[in-house]
Amino acid sequence: MIFWIRLLYNLLFPVVLVLLLPGFLLRMIRRGKYRHKFWQRFAIYSEGVERKIAGTARIWIHAVSVGEVNIAMKLIQALRESDSSLEFVLSTTTSTGFKLAATRKTSWLEPIYNPVDFYPVARRAMRLIRPRVLILVEAEVWPNCVCEAKRIDCPVVLVNARLSRRSEARYQKLRWIAAPIFNQISTLCLQEPSDKERWISLGVEPSKLQVTGSIKFDDAAAAPRPARDFWPVLETLGVTRGSPTIVAGSTFDGEELLVSEVYQNLRKAHPNLFLIIVPRHQERSNDVAAQLQQRGLKVARRTDPSPNEKPDLLLVDTTGELANWYRCACVVFIGKSLLAEGGQNPAEAVAAGVPVVFGPNMQNFASLVSSFLKAEGAMEVRDAESLESALDELLRSPELRQSMVHSAAACLEIHRSATHRTVQIIQGFLQATPRF
Repeated sequence: MIFWIRLLYNLLFPVVLVLLLPGFLLRMIRRGKYRHKFWQRFAIYSEGVERKIAGTARIWIHAVSVGEVNIAMKLIQALRESDSSLEFVLSTTTSTGFKLAATRKTSWLEPIYNPVDFYPVARRAMRLIRPRVLILVEAEVWPNCVCEAKRIDCPVVLVNARLSRRSEARYQKLRWIAAPIFNQISTLCLQEPSDKERWISLGVEPSKLQVTGSIKFDDAAAAPRPARDFWPVLETLGVTRGSPTIVAGSTFDGEELLVSEVYQNLRKAHPNLFLIIVPRHQERSNDVAAQLQQRGLKVARRTDPSPNEKPDLLLVDTTGELANWYRCACVVFIGKSLLAEGGQNPAEAVAAGVPVVFGPNMQNFASLVSSFLKAEGAMEVRDAESLESALDELLRSPELRQSMVHSAAACLEIHRSATHRTVQIIQGFLQATPRF
């Protein structure tokens, strides 16, 4: 069966690639550096890179973009702590993911772009790298890559396995294709106990399923780490420490205007209220600032924290600071959940001790969100009107805020030590896989 599935897949792949290529190229050009290591996507590497990755018995981890790269780096760090001789190839799909991976490049970690999943390309990459273990992060199950790994007796581990409701429905319709491919994987590390039956319903062998919790939420379930205090920044803007503050985190196009409108309405009842907006993509900051200013709002920017007059809100136009800004909030709105799909990580805000509100489109965190809602540890809203109502209720009730955070934090406990459990599974395969 797997032979015929791969044959059909590889016959259709060039057609689909040609149809999708213009959109991919346009996105690459828009994000810049589209020529950067372009041929790596076809498993063609420079002499220096090829010399480093070829046949060195490295562990190959594939992580599509920034969020998955962060998971991969936590896993790599834990694996290196268990065995400092381990070496890695870290592949990414997006330029932003590669940029982050490149900052971690060392003699034992080589970042590359993931090769397209066309048979001759995947075969060349797999035979060149010859990994001891292939680790896929969250949802990156590519048929040719997985099957070529199995062909050379390389174990495949899917860590932090994520199965959105949309993907589940699609796989159910194509169960005869999905099941044989998923069963090429040696072990699937699941985030929640409830995920097990969902994967079994797709035809995955129960013996391949292990509940480890989510590496992404491991830190959120652990004891709080020292954090940077951003209140001095807010004080330079005239915001008194402890004032009611809303943080809109990882917002997407259109959500900034929606949240700012809600914020303006809320200020009538909460005159000391302050808004902090952190767009998901920092490169959108100029457009976001212009849109907000057209609405008559005075905008301070993180890169220019000394405006001539007291601002109405702060636009964080830097990266890597969101978790610390959450610690300045009374309540957090999670972006990519009202006017976009997928959602962003709500656990960081809960770990900061702040209640979360999000829209209905949290597919990427479906299991965690479901747990939060059942435990009354979060609020789901449908539109601007219900968002305004939820924020108003939370701003008026410190007791409700505290109760929600307590309930949500309890939901995160299952994920404590998820990284350690995942490492133990990978170590089992490493012990059974000789070095070349």
